[in-house]
Amino acid sequence: MFKGRQFDQSVILLCVRWYLAYSLSLRDLEEMMAERGIAVDHTTIHRWTVRYAPLLLERFNRRKRSVTGRWHIDETYIKVRGQWMYLYRAIDSVGDTVEFWFSEQRDLPSAKRFFRKALARHGRPDRVVIDGSPTNHEAIVSCDTTNRLLDRSRRRLKPIEIRKSKYLNNRIEQDHRRIKRRVRPMLGFKSQGSAAIILSGIEMVHMMRKRQARYAFNPNPSLAEQFAILAA
Repeated sequence: MFKGRQFDQSVILLCVRWYLAYSLSLRDLEEMMAERGIAVDHTTIHRWTVRYAPLLLERFNRRKRSVTGRWHIDETYIKVRGQWMYLYRAIDSVGDTVEFWFSEQRDLPSAKRFFRKALARHGRPDRVVIDGSPTNHEAIVSCDTTNRLLDRSRRRLKPIEIRKSKYLNNRIEQDHRRIKRRVRPMLGFKSQGSAAIILSGIEMVHMMRKRQARYAFNPNPSLAEQFAILAA
C-alpha cells in the first residue's frame, strides 16, 4: 500500500489517523509534525488522506461485523464550497453503523442508491425507522419490492416494516453529532469528491470506536492498532 512513498508508513498512518479521528485542521497537523522534526506540508497530509482512506475502509469492511435487522435511517447536512449537501446514514438497533452515502441532492434517486447499497452489503432488515420523510419511505418501498421480486430462494419474503417516528429516530440524530463534531473544524470542504472520501474515513473511525470489526488476535484494539492491522 505504501510502496514508493517518500515518508515512512508510520508517519503517513499517524497523520491520516489524527486527521480523521480528532478535531484538528491540516495546518494543525503540519505544526504538530514539525514539532516532532518531520517537515510535511498540510497539502501532502490531505493527499495522503484522500489516497489511503478508501483503501483502509475497503479492508475494514472485510472485517466488519454483521448488523441487526432493525435500522434507523436519516440524512444530515454537510457544506461543500458554500453549498449544503447530504450525508445519508443508517445505524442499527444497538447503534452500530449500517451504511452511509454522500450525495449532492436530497431526492428519490439518491435515497434509492443509498438503500440499495445498504441492502447489498447487509441484506434485508426486518424494520426500518425513518423520521417521516416521504422520499425515504418511497425509496425503501421501491427497493424492497425489487429485492423481493429478484429473490431466487423461493422463500416468501415479508415486506420490510417501515415505521415513521421522530422520537424513535433520536438514536441516529445523536449519532450524527459525532460526525458533525469532526467536520466542524474543517470549515467546509472544497469539492464533493474529496468530501465523500474524507467523510468515509471519518465514518470508518467512528465504526472503529464502536468496535465493529473483527480482529482475530486482538479482540479490543486501540485506534492506532486497528490502523496498523489494516495497513499490514
